[in-house]
Amino acid sequence: MTLAPRFLVNFWAGYCVARFARRLKSLGRGQPAQLAAFARLMARIAATEFGRSHSLAATTTYAQFRERVPPRQHDFFAPLVARMMAGEAGVLSPGRCHFFVETAGTTGEKTKRLPVPEPMLAHFRRGLRDSLFFHSARTGHTGVFLGRHVHIGASTVLTKEQEAYRTSLDGMLALCLTPWAEANLYAPPPAVAELPQGPEKIAATVAAMLNRDVTLVGGTPAAVSALAAAAREAAGTGKQRMTHLQAVWPNLECFAFTGAPLGLFAETLRATLGPTVNFHEIYAATEGIFAAQDAGAGAGLRLLVDAGLFFEFLPLRKFSEETLAHAGADCLPLDKVQTGVDYVLVVTTPAGLCRYVPGDIVRFLSLDPPRLQFAGRTRLQLNSVGERVTERELVDTLLAVCARNGWQAVGLHVAPYRYRIAAGQTLNCHEWWLELRTHTNKTPTANVLGPEFDAELAHRNSEYAARRADHSLDVPSIRLVIPGVFEQWAQAQGKNGGVSKLPLCRSDRLIADQLAALTKFYQNTAAPYSVGN
Repeated sequence: MTLAPRFLVNFWAGYCVARFARRLKSLGRGQPAQLAAFARLMARIAATEFGRSHSLAATTTYAQFRERVPPRQHDFFAPLVARMMAGEAGVLSPGRCHFFVETAGTTGEKTKRLPVPEPMLAHFRRGLRDSLFFHSARTGHTGVFLGRHVHIGASTVLTKEQEAYRTSLDGMLALCLTPWAEANLYAPPPAVAELPQGPEKIAATVAAMLNRDVTLVGGTPAAVSALAAAAREAAGTGKQRMTHLQAVWPNLECFAFTGAPLGLFAETLRATLGPTVNFHEIYAATEGIFAAQDAGAGAGLRLLVDAGLFFEFLPLRKFSEETLAHAGADCLPLDKVQTGVDYVLVVTTPAGLCRYVPGDIVRFLSLDPPRLQFAGRTRLQLNSVGERVTERELVDTLLAVCARNGWQAVGLHVAPYRYRIAAGQTLNCHEWWLELRTHTNKTPTANVLGPEFDAELAHRNSEYAARRADHSLDVPSIRLVIPGVFEQWAQAQGKNGGVSKLPLCRSDRLIADQLAALTKFYQNTAAPYSVGN
């Protein structure tokens, strides 16, 4: 329970959530709030070296901003961030920046570092608060504020480097907490939170929190599943066995998760956590907290239009890393986007990142209010012949096929595959590496999976359907692997998040070839399953 009296916490939280709900109604499509955020950012960035070199001022209009600042990826900002870490002031943000956050390196690249000045900490503080208010508003009560919030993630240690401190996203989120939240909500204790991710941290968290009142857990599917298993084991006495985590913590009501959607892991987590635990998705990254769930699971995530970030959206069809610097005029503000279109996210932040491209693909499901879904990453899509298939489409295709046949997926990775059919002739297709849970009523085979994946993906992606129609792509090649192969891959790559850290697709064969090395049946010369067209 909280240190403050429960009745007082409940009253104050209820008042704040009610006020928050009234503010939401006034935001509408969010463009006035975005214009206000833009004005505040221009006033701040104008006082920096970056602002002066791009002729930015407090009075800069959005039209002028579009002309003067091209969209850029991290490579452009990396030298500027390095200067800031060395102690140089006024580069991307006014004054010196003392804290820096390391990215998770999801796409397999080296970790990247971003500045976290005080206004950026304030953004994360507000984003976290609003995300929890969203949960309370949609559930109709404030019980989540009456217990501890246990987060299992990377170490929160601050590491001194040059003239600054660096930490993980988990460490930065802990750093931005208010004193009240740190004293009354945050868990596990700092000494445990600073441990590296792994079995020791799980065991220490269970030991510290087993007899506490926990209302929220957060982390990757693998970490939360490990926490649940350890907590159930520790709480069980004699013949009594805890079947799910709610049996250990009866007031547990929320599972908060960030990053990619749960996809393949939702069903397993539901059984692990308990029947009445709400799944609460937050779209957060080292660049900021972008959106959070304010309605049912299928409604998308509501864009946080008034949390200090300015958003733009570049149509995916116009995105290319080679020509990105010339795509500034193609970036759209919030009031110009449409539903059902894939966009590359472009964001300007209080950290001084102007028109920064994190590499995320999003799709709007509604405009008033603006709700979107994460569709994938620009560097993790299939586009060997112009099909532009995203991670979201692959997961939705797999889940639809599994639902029709009573199967449950454990792991998935899709890669491009080219094979020779005759001298000088090759065919392209997608190679699906797939692990399904055993003991299903209907036996899955490549002969069934191939055509079903093909038809379902063509229904969801018109570009894929066109490439299949003109024979640029052949039917999918299916690689059903024995249980444990994906977990072996995660261990071999040092992925603490387990299978949940496996990219669902890549534009190359790096991971596919790594999976092939773990399987004995695979032959590089084997032709994929094929049917007549």
